[in-house]
Amino acid sequence: MDLQRYIRDIPDFPIKGVLFRDITPLLASPEAFAYVIDHLAGRYRGRGLTRIVGIESRGFIFGGALARALGMPFVPARKPGKLPYKTIVESYALEYGEASLEVHEDALGKGDRVLLLDDLLATGGTLAACCRLIERLGGEVVEIATVIELAFLKGREKLGGRPYYSMLVYE
Repeated sequence: MDLQRYIRDIPDFPIKGVLFRDITPLLASPEAFAYVIDHLAGRYRGRGLTRIVGIESRGFIFGGALARALGMPFVPARKPGKLPYKTIVESYALEYGEASLEVHEDALGKGDRVLLLDDLLATGGTLAACCRLIERLGGEVVEIATVIELAFLKGREKLGGRPYYSMLVYE
């Protein structure tokens, strides 16, 4: 399937000069969304994964559906103050400041084999911070996966050589 047909380009969003890759047309197509989940399920079935971690908010959409398809637990990585139980936090630099992610301290542990999933890899800071959270809890990042990679932003460089996969790459 040509997934690019389901990605809408939005110029000057969220700020002037940025070309935003909008996945909502993909989500609006049951066939395209099913294709993504089925493709990822085929890739990760039988790989010994024990958890799928999805990053707020679009990573929840793909991560939750994939966890259901594979019959495994889903772990949400959220912005600070959104999770109700005890959390650990990891901060990371943005072009314009700093941000943080949290997971519940009991969300995963030593020996967990984790797929980290999000909709898009841009500059890599968010995914790298989430990897550090997973590893601090004793988990192993088996692979990082996204639906879209903006390769020209060189986000892979921040992933520290961890295995990475994307379904659609914009050079």
